[in-house]
Amino acid sequence: MKKTTKLLALMLCIALALSLAACGTTTPAPAPNDPTPPPATEGTNTDTDAPTQAYTIGISQLVQHVALDAATQGFRDAIVAELGAANVTFIEQNAQGDPATCSSIANSLVAANVDLILANATPALQAAAAATGDIPVLGTSITEYGVALDLKDFDGIVGGNVSGTSDLAPLDEQAAMIRELFPDAKNMIGFVYCSAEANSLYQVQTVALALKEVGCNPVFYPFSDSNDLAAVATKAASECEVIYVPTDNTVASNMGILDNICRPAGVPIVAGEEGICAGGGVATLSIDYYDLGYATGLMAVRILRDGEDVSTMPIEYAPNFTKKYNPEVAAELNIEIPDGYEAIVVE
Repeated sequence: MKKTTKLLALMLCIALALSLAACGTTTPAPAPNDPTPPPATEGTNTDTDAPTQAYTIGISQLVQHVALDAATQGFRDAIVAELGAANVTFIEQNAQGDPATCSSIANSLVAANVDLILANATPALQAAAAATGDIPVLGTSITEYGVALDLKDFDGIVGGNVSGTSDLAPLDEQAAMIRELFPDAKNMIGFVYCSAEANSLYQVQTVALALKEVGCNPVFYPFSDSNDLAAVATKAASECEVIYVPTDNTVASNMGILDNICRPAGVPIVAGEEGICAGGGVATLSIDYYDLGYATGLMAVRILRDGEDVSTMPIEYAPNFTKKYNPEVAAELNIEIPDGYEAIVVE
């Protein structure tokens, strides 16, 4: 009996051992320190030597109009082309023409700890530069950085955390264009510009000096904001033979007011850039603002991805300038356009 009992116990032990061995054939979970990586899934970056980095970029634009919109779009397109859409988040804000709002936008972007700020137009640049000395700031659609930032002996490099691109077309060539188109207009050439924009004053002073040296009589017609533009434009149109407007953001966003006053009075407008000219000007020496923004975006890539020091980056300028004219306005005012001008396609 005892032998039988022992035999049964032995057989049960063998059966239990075989059962446990069968359960042990399941694939075990990887050990916590298992160096073997899991299989790659679609969209996963498996190149450990080139990890994907995400960036947050703030965009502060002074006002919505054709030139500034084109610059912002060019900037975004360059960033996406180089860094990939999935790796960039844009925080884009528009001040609707209010410089004080530019300051609020700049402070909000700093608080959001963005990796870089694009400041589109002079008040946006001034606000961003005042808001941070650490986050890289790139300006675009800026005429003269030395004037905008009140820099002494500006040599083309701002230094600190600021650089960018300039939309400055050769002002002496703009003065020559006025003389080419209107050789008999010497008595009164009006300069309409917003006194709140430092770079506008710089442009009109430079162009006026060039015209004065060849015997013309330039007269300034500054306005403080869009509310008094109509009154100033009416006065200028009643006194002048030709009106020049610089790359002035307030003029650009209110060109309809100027056009509705000057065109019926038969007074032609020479503009500092194509977007303004398309709104009622007769001719311009202009740049492509999309290309300017794209160049600014490439500068941003060099800072963010390649580690280039913004403090050593010189201001970049548009490589090409084109004489353009507005066919509708030229025909209506009976202005003969010389050879070498490209027609603006007004949509």
